[in-house]
Amino acid sequence: MIVRDQSLALSLGRQFAAMRAAFAADDPPRARERRAHLAAVERIVKQHSGAFAQAIAADFGHRSSHETRLLEIFPTLAAARYARRRVAGWMAPRRVPLAPYLWPARARTVWQPAGVVGICVPWNYPLLLAWGPLVGALAAGNRAMIKLSESTPHTADLLARLIRTEFRAEHVTLVAGGVELGRAFAALPFDHLLFTGSTESARSVLRSAAHNLTPVTLELGGKSPAIIGLDAPLAAAAARIMSGKCRNAGQTCIAPDYLLLPDGQTDAFIAAARRIVAQRYPALSDNGDYTHVINAAHAERLAGLLADAVSKGATIVSLHPSPGRSDRDERSLSPAIVLDVRDDMRIMREEIFGPLLPLRTYRTLDEAIAYVNARPHPLALYYFGQSPVDIETVVRRTTSGGVCINDVMLQFAAESLPFGGVGPSGMGAYHGRAGFETFSHQKAVFEQASRSGFSLLEPPYGRRFEAILRLLQH
Repeated sequence: MIVRDQSLALSLGRQFAAMRAAFAADDPPRARERRAHLAAVERIVKQHSGAFAQAIAADFGHRSSHETRLLEIFPTLAAARYARRRVAGWMAPRRVPLAPYLWPARARTVWQPAGVVGICVPWNYPLLLAWGPLVGALAAGNRAMIKLSESTPHTADLLARLIRTEFRAEHVTLVAGGVELGRAFAALPFDHLLFTGSTESARSVLRSAAHNLTPVTLELGGKSPAIIGLDAPLAAAAARIMSGKCRNAGQTCIAPDYLLLPDGQTDAFIAAARRIVAQRYPALSDNGDYTHVINAAHAERLAGLLADAVSKGATIVSLHPSPGRSDRDERSLSPAIVLDVRDDMRIMREEIFGPLLPLRTYRTLDEAIAYVNARPHPLALYYFGQSPVDIETVVRRTTSGGVCINDVMLQFAAESLPFGGVGPSGMGAYHGRAGFETFSHQKAVFEQASRSGFSLLEPPYGRRFEAILRLLQH
C-alpha cells in the first residue's frame, strides 16, 4: 500500500489494526518460520538487485549501480544471512541462577516478539535502512509496517510490489509519504518504533510516540569527527576519509563530518585528497560512478552551508579539477575541503550530508579530544594512528555511538556489532543479535518448587520469623 497524502492517512490505522489482530491470533513463529521469512528477504533482494539499482538511481537522478550493490544490496543480504543462521540460538531460553534463599525454585528468561513494529526509513539508503531493521524485526518474530520517504517514490513502489509477492499484508506492509503521513505513522500504537533520520525530525517522532508510550529506537547522525593522529600514514588516511565523503556523495549518517588534523599537515592532506578524487573520479560530468545529491532542495541547502561559511571567513578548496557543479546536472556537487572554519558557521553546527569536509588543526591529542567532547555525542568517531596507547586513549576518553580505527563506516558492516547512537545521535541499537533483542521482549520466568522455604515467613510473625530474617540479611 502506497499512501501519499494526508487524506489517506486514516488507512494506516485500519492496516495497523489488521496486523495487531493477526499477531494476537497466531502463536509466535518458531525458528523454522523465522528462517523462512529471512530467506524471503534474501530472495527478494538477490533476484531483483538490478531493479533496485535502477529504482534508486531514478530517485537520486543518478546513483552508481556499483555503489548500490556495495552499500545497500550486499549488506542487506549479509544481514539476512547472518540472522537466518543464528536466530534459533538467539531464541533459546536461558537458565538464570538464583540466590540460595530462593532455592529450590528455578528461573529462566524467554524471548517474545514485541508485536507490530514500525520502521521509518530515510531517503539516503532506502533499501538498506528498510530491510536492515526488518531483518531484526522478522528474526524476533514480529509483524512490521515500513514507512519510506516521499523522496524515494520509485524505490517505494518497487519494494511495495515485491513485499506483496512474499509476505501477507498483515505480516509486512509498506507505505510512503511526506511529513503529515510521517506524523500519523509515528502516532500509531506500535509495540516498537525504529526511526532513522535527522535529530530535529526525531524530536517530532518522540512527541508522537509518547502518547502511546511506544518504545522507540532512534538512529540519527550528527557531526561524526575524523581525527588523524600524529603517527598516521597521511596518504592512506586521506584515501579512506575521502571514500566516506564521496560514496553516495557523502549522504551517509556515519560519513566523516569534519576532520581534525595535526598542525602543519593541511597542505599535504589536501594534496593527497586531490590525488584520490582525481584518480577515482576523473570527471564529474557524465561520471557513472559519482552519485547525485538527492534533490534540488538538498543541493541548495549544501550551497547555503558553503555561502554561510565563506561569508564568515572560510576558504573553499575544491578537490576536483573542474570545481563546482557539473554541466550535466546541478546536483553533481564537487567534493571540497572547507578551511578556516569557526564554530558559529552553519557547516560546523549542522550535519552536512554531502561531499564537503570542514578541516580544523590541533596541536596535541588532548586538544583534539577536548574539541570532540565539547560537542554533542556523534554517531561515529574515526581515528587514524598507529600507537596502541593513543588509540585506547581516544576510545576511552570520547563518547560516540561507535568507533572505527584506521578506516571509516565499516563498523556499520559488522553484523556482530550493535549499531546505534548515544544522546543527540540516537538511542538504542540494532544489527545482528542487538536487533533481535531490540525488537523482542525478554520475559522473566520464575518457577517455584512444590516446597518453599518462604512458607516459614508467613504470619503470624514471631521468633521464627525474626531468626530467619536475620539469617537472610547476613
